[in-house]
Amino acid sequence: MLPEILTALAVVAAVSLILGILLALFIRFFGKEENEKVKEIRDCLPGINCGACGFKGCDDYAAALADGKTKPNLCIPGAEATAAELGAILGIEVEPPKDVVAFVHCNGICGVTVQKAAYDGISTCRAASMLYGGPDACTYGCLGCGDCAAVCAADAICIENGIAHVDTRRCLGCGVCAEACPKHIISMVPQETAAVVYCSNKDRGADARKACKNACIGCKKCEKSCPHGAITVKNNCAVIDYALCTGCGACVKECPTKCLREVFFPDLIQ
Repeated sequence: MLPEILTALAVVAAVSLILGILLALFIRFFGKEENEKVKEIRDCLPGINCGACGFKGCDDYAAALADGKTKPNLCIPGAEATAAELGAILGIEVEPPKDVVAFVHCNGICGVTVQKAAYDGISTCRAASMLYGGPDACTYGCLGCGDCAAVCAADAICIENGIAHVDTRRCLGCGVCAEACPKHIISMVPQETAAVVYCSNKDRGADARKACKNACIGCKKCEKSCPHGAITVKNNCAVIDYALCTGCGACVKECPTKCLREVFFPDLIQ
């Protein structure tokens, strides 16, 4: 019995050895050699695979950079430090990406919005949104289930008083939360901005106010007061063009519902 067992073990060992040698030879002659430049580029990227650069992840972005197929200043979370490293690797000057932060265009906190129904389903914004736009009379507002917070790699979003809030000191500016929001009320705004619109309601003024006391009523006072043409009312809601905005605050002073506010977004936590 023992000789048969030893023979079987020897056969298994021999087969394993042969397969190992064949695998090593296959990798040696047919395996793709790792591109050192890709590896070097990949090592200086943050590795959160957020997709803000337009690629599936850091690996794809690094490969495209090594092949010269894309711009080296698309890594928003990496900011100036990553841009400088990429410039050194590629041997070129790289203009760093502009700092942006996520902002939730809604101020429909508890007590100011009218609830049209009680929701007792799956606790996600996407699920709640599929049921007649959500439980609130304002079908444009934050649902407060935290889909955005769930995908935030920097733990920069929390739900307070019924709506999502962004801690801009932690925000990486990757935009993943904006993609996750089924209401599309999160946008990436310049970190240096001085004013924002706390509303996304596109109903006419009277209807918007019936649904939420903090809603924009589309009165156009902000639009008329802006000396630079940086703010316009589109679909009954104020929209700021940050390329034109100087932060003068004229629109904020004229807003009767206070959905236009001055803000200060501090820099990232060190």
